[in-house]
Amino acid sequence: MNGYNRYKEKSIYSMSGGEQLLLLFDETLTRLTRAEYSLNDKNYADFDDCITRTSRIVRYLLEILDMEQPISRDLRRIYNYLVYDLSMVKAGRERRQDEIGRIRHILSELRDAFAQASKQVNDMHVVKEIEIRG
Repeated sequence: MNGYNRYKEKSIYSMSGGEQLLLLFDETLTRLTRAEYSLNDKNYADFDDCITRTSRIVRYLLEILDMEQPISRDLRRIYNYLVYDLSMVKAGRERRQDEIGRIRHILSELRDAFAQASKQVNDMHVVKEIEIRG
């Protein structure tokens, strides 16, 4: 493994859970954009790879859900829908090309919601300064 890959790996391991989650969403958005370009260029191998990777990330997000949390049931339905829709896009290619933008929009909205929630959680964990006497 070269130095850059080691640096990248260490950076990921030093991220908080919220930062890692946002990184996953960012990767799905990047892959979907690349899939659109690949489809327009008739580069079907890259298109299939991008859709497959996006689908794997969404499946991973589905697997790591904490079902003890009430919102997880709704997220599970959304993620299952996205996995299904991604498989339809992959199978239909040009016929389903318009779906890529809609999937990207849903993932973007989820990313923004998680970013806002992460920010609120971080804001609540501010260390208070205490005056030491004595």
